[in-house]
Amino acid sequence: MILYHGSNVAIEEIDLSLCKPYKDFGKGFYLTDIKSQADEMAFRRVRLSGYGNPIVTQYEFDESLLNDNTIKILLFPKVSVEWAQFVLDNRDLNHNGFSHSYDIVVGPVADDTVAFQLRRYLLGGISLEKLVSELEYKGLNRQYFFGTELAISKLKKL
Repeated sequence: MILYHGSNVAIEEIDLSLCKPYKDFGKGFYLTDIKSQADEMAFRRVRLSGYGNPIVTQYEFDESLLNDNTIKILLFPKVSVEWAQFVLDNRDLNHNGFSHSYDIVVGPVADDTVAFQLRRYLLGGISLEKLVSELEYKGLNRQYFFGTELAISKLKKL
């Protein structure tokens, strides 16, 4: 399968130390199998950073590895309470030290209003079930998190 990474800079080599923490699935390298989603992310990175050009880098990934026991994988086929709790734990700035042991995590992208919705939940304004429904992005989307050197080694830049 082909996976895409949208950015405002060219990615010559993946360096996990440059990845930002507190993302949906933690600190790691994010890709999608939906080209238009990567295009949007590239334009968004340029707009948010104020520099660079929208660049989409393509990688080949053997999707049979998603069913292989040689690499630790977590799959969220759709938005669920478990997915929301996982996103909540990864995005919680006060949850110091939260980490997971998965090499690759695949699942939905949380909606752009994540921080607001998480704050509502943490303050008791909404239930976990309501949080799940509020975080569900309404468009087609999917993200692939690669969080270890083992996972990165499974990507081939095209």
